[in-house]
Amino acid sequence: MRRMRDDSAPRAKHDFLIRQMTVEDMPAVMALEKQSFKNPWSPELLQRELQHEWSTILLVEEERGAGAPVLLGLAIFWIVHDEVHVLNVATAPEHRRRGVARAVMDEVLARGKARHCTLATLEVRRSNEAALQLYRSLGFRPVGVRPNYYVDEGEDAIVMVLDF
Repeated sequence: MRRMRDDSAPRAKHDFLIRQMTVEDMPAVMALEKQSFKNPWSPELLQRELQHEWSTILLVEEERGAGAPVLLGLAIFWIVHDEVHVLNVATAPEHRRRGVARAVMDEVLARGKARHCTLATLEVRRSNEAALQLYRSLGFRPVGVRPNYYVDEGEDAIVMVLDF
């Protein structure tokens, strides 16, 4: 009989440590959000996500000598019924182009597959070419546009879907 792995246990991938966020991580996560986005998620919104049973926030960290690990990125996603919905992916600006977002998305999709999901969805800014390339390379395909989805900037979102 095969044993399922514990989804909350930290996992090393691409020399990164990927683990679930805890309340104690809030200051570092808020700093990452502020570095990554003009309109970062609020502490209240993150706190709410930590409390929903269908929501997961994964952190990507890297060991740095004897000190505490450095937060490189994160992903926030829901698993509802047979669908993974990715709400947020962020990489610290100084750690971009190192495979952080790919590593966390690989983990998100692996968790969806382990839960027998058949579909993954997300929205991405029309102007975010790096993210669009990443999602396409993971097998996502564009299926529509949400006009003015990012209201503060007046930018459309491309809706993307991946069939497992």
